[in-house]
Amino acid sequence: MDKTGIEEYFIEKDGKRLHFGFTTGTCAAAAAKAATVLLLSGNAPQTVSIRTPKGIDLMLPVLEPVRGDGFASCAIRKNAGDDPDVTDGVLVYARVSKRAQPGIAIDGGVGVGRVTKPGLKQAIGEAAINPVPREMIRLAIEQVAKDYDGEGGFSAVISVPAGVALAERTFNPRLGIEGGISILGTSGIVEPMSEDALIDSIALEIRQKRALGESLLILTPGNYGADFLRERYGVPDARIVKCSNYIGKALDAAIDAGFGRVLLAGHIGKLVKLSGGMMNTHSREGDCRAELMAAAALLAGADADTARTVLDCVTTDEMLRILEEQGLLEPTMDVVKRRIEFALHARVKGRIETGVIVFTTQNRTLLLTDAARAWTEAGL
Repeated sequence: MDKTGIEEYFIEKDGKRLHFGFTTGTCAAAAAKAATVLLLSGNAPQTVSIRTPKGIDLMLPVLEPVRGDGFASCAIRKNAGDDPDVTDGVLVYARVSKRAQPGIAIDGGVGVGRVTKPGLKQAIGEAAINPVPREMIRLAIEQVAKDYDGEGGFSAVISVPAGVALAERTFNPRLGIEGGISILGTSGIVEPMSEDALIDSIALEIRQKRALGESLLILTPGNYGADFLRERYGVPDARIVKCSNYIGKALDAAIDAGFGRVLLAGHIGKLVKLSGGMMNTHSREGDCRAELMAAAALLAGADADTARTVLDCVTTDEMLRILEEQGLLEPTMDVVKRRIEFALHARVKGRIETGVIVFTTQNRTLLLTDAARAWTEAGL
């Protein structure tokens, strides 16, 4: 197998080496770069170099080069490393052609989904190619054009033929992305995740916090919650444990470590799932955000039409906007709060006191449980 440069990157978990991979976004940018070289030089490169946003340089083999009348096409094979990923091994194609207008137009072809509902990072009708991959594709084409003195604009169409079938194994259909997969990646690199090892590391961090004398464990799923806690309540990162999607396991670990109190802060998109008793909030475990929000809205007095509108939303931000327009946001959040408290009490069975803060994308506080309000007013 040709060396790509990704082989030297790995993490050690449970005594095993888990190797990194690279994203569909990296594949798309590399394929676009190779196709542009072929278009402007007439020669197909055997490999193409690409720098990922993470700063890792890769040299990827170029597959299936084709040059036709005014266009060139190349493919890159996705390598997910040791991370479970339905797109591992698929071919990502880029077809690049010249156009009269300046600039670079980027679109999706076969197997790349198209957005049909509002609330995503792309407008309705656009290809599901996320912002970072779009920028990577643009920069790759611009670099080659500069090297070969290419004038005018370019058009790049990204395709993943296998994506038509693979999309059914993702949440794209539920999100209103039809016809294929999304071209993703913020770092350009796929880092492997061993679930058991990750849960063990979270439990270890929780035990360390207790050993250091902490009496209140502060949990959040990730960076958004950490930023919120720091900016709103002045909680330093050193006091926060990021539990990813494993909220139930983190609560269990807190009990085992001897904590008496746990404060959980998170975005509504994650924590609304707790109102349905979901203690693992990963999308592969289920995506019932709209159903839970609609049910809470009905209990808060919403009519059937409003509930149907909520059910048809893609994002929780859109759901909140609708509820606020109807004057139902506060009563709906009261219902969500009670159901979250019920679910957490059922999990911990009185062995630990829990408090929850839920916020929006704009860092606006949506709800605090009674315990969370008391603790924050007393000072964290």
